[in-house]
Amino acid sequence: MVQNIIIFASGSGSNAVNTCNYFANHPTIKVKALFCNNPKAGVIAKMEALNIPVILFNRADFNNAHWLENKLQRFEPSLICLLGFLWKIPAHLVQAYPHKILNLHPALLPKFGGKGMYGHFVHEAVKAANEKESGITLHWVNENYDEGGIIAQFRFSIEPNDSAQNIGEKVQALEHEHVPKVIEKVLEENAIQH
Repeated sequence: MVQNIIIFASGSGSNAVNTCNYFANHPTIKVKALFCNNPKAGVIAKMEALNIPVILFNRADFNNAHWLENKLQRFEPSLICLLGFLWKIPAHLVQAYPHKILNLHPALLPKFGGKGMYGHFVHEAVKAANEKESGITLHWVNENYDEGGIIAQFRFSIEPNDSAQNIGEKVQALEHEHVPKVIEKVLEENAIQH
């Protein structure tokens, strides 16, 4: 049984590309499409280069349950992965895909989550709080920002002289190492249950 991943991303797409490369020759897991809300996002050209279909949408499309769910259903998603996607997922989508929407957050939730907490803003907040460690969280999406059940966390120590940029680089290294493996594990467990 082939399981399909849909990626939602808004930016440069390093995690989207890394995930596509990881599953490129996987026998049962395929990245089927990228959904993107930013027509200028770097991720679009990268996905096109990998022959992954790109679905662009605006705020009206995104909030239109009929439009969005119809587009998603065409790809029969087993898992929707938010890899650097900045909009809050509408309740209708959370309800249509319970425990099938996974988000990557660049900090150790429940700290440094919520609206506006993305990218460098997170790393700057972590540095300003003099945290001793940071990391990444993969969690299920519910109706609130960054509050769904935690699937996995990976952490690193922050050195006293680390800048927010250094923290961001360490976060990205963890993301590239762990994100596709966690997605794979979630899908394998999903396959066993069905």
